[in-house]
Amino acid sequence: MRVLFAGLSEKSHLYCQVPLAWALTAAGHEVRIAHSPGLTDVVTGTGLVSAPVGRDHALHEAMSLAPESQDAEIANWSRLGPGEADWPALRERYELSVPHGFALYNDPVLDDTVALARSWRPHLVIGDPIAYAGALAARAAEALHVRLLWCADVYGRARRTFVDLLSQAPVDERVDPLADWLDERGAPYGVVCDEELINGQYTLDTLPPSLRPPSALQTLSMRYVPYNGTAVWWDWLREEPKRPRICVTLGTSNTEAYGGDYVSLSETLGALATLDIEVVAALHPRQRAALTDVPAGVRLVDDVALHTLLPSCSAVIHHGGWGTYSTALINAVPQLALSTTVADLEWRGRSLERAGAGLFVHHSEADAELVLRHTLQLLDDPGFASAARRLRDESAAMPSPYDLVTVLTDLVAGR
Repeated sequence: MRVLFAGLSEKSHLYCQVPLAWALTAAGHEVRIAHSPGLTDVVTGTGLVSAPVGRDHALHEAMSLAPESQDAEIANWSRLGPGEADWPALRERYELSVPHGFALYNDPVLDDTVALARSWRPHLVIGDPIAYAGALAARAAEALHVRLLWCADVYGRARRTFVDLLSQAPVDERVDPLADWLDERGAPYGVVCDEELINGQYTLDTLPPSLRPPSALQTLSMRYVPYNGTAVWWDWLREEPKRPRICVTLGTSNTEAYGGDYVSLSETLGALATLDIEVVAALHPRQRAALTDVPAGVRLVDDVALHTLLPSCSAVIHHGGWGTYSTALINAVPQLALSTTVADLEWRGRSLERAGAGLFVHHSEADAELVLRHTLQLLDDPGFASAARRLRDESAAMPSPYDLVTVLTDLVAGR
């Protein structure tokens, strides 16, 4: 079986695909990773086969010029379910998101991705929720199209709300910017947009079912398996911590794409240093270089993969990123997310709170006093650890990427 992965050309999105791509490769299937040229070294570094297409997008430059865009209402997809948004608001969401988000990510690679698929003829295309170049390529090549989520499926939820509201809108207001764009881009290949093209025939979801938004889509569960790039199990990680160990990490995406972080690392570390705990700050080299005053008792590391660190931690304080969030989930680590509201971050943060396994705080409220108070809550209230263990067990009961290889092979064979 030939399998083409076609996600957004971002390192964090690629990392979500690696475990399943490895599993398919190990099972003897041919796997190719389609991406823009700038990601080539990252892909080959995973041991997978790179298939560069198109050109690199320019979104990081725009992000660095407007980091506040992460908190724009238009960027928050967490509150777009039934009854949460009216027709004018949701229509405007697509009118802005299609040209200024979806198209900017997809247009630079779309034609080459379709050309690759039509020449190589994959049996299966695996893409993420807004990698519409992969959706068009799958349809053009008559391949099975499966979405692999890197988020709670807020995009699928919003689309369902949009379609329902569209049918109720006055006739002269019925516009569909997403379908119109996909129709235009698919026309040269004889592809017409429909809801199956947008949502895929199946969706692979690695969130525990209790944390997912409601969905009527054909969904397959797959256990989250972390991939963090280069990983070393350092000697100090093999020893039992003598005090509660807290991990602080603000990820790499904001540093690399937005040019900085929205939480004060120095204030956060300063507050935690007053507690009788061990603090490990897992940082991007640029974050580490920017710290001029490191409190006593804080270990700074820029060479630790989170899946080697978090199993030894009593709590994690982070930025809300998918990889950190999910790695903490499968290791039963209570979480304090100091986050923006972009994409699905609010949904995941609030659902974690509802489950009792963590706390979600908008970064604008995250001063030293609040971080200190919430950290003590996570450490002192055994309910957080108990809820985190429940979510870990729910995750562990889901099929592994290895298990999904047979499922996907059967779906392709049954078409």
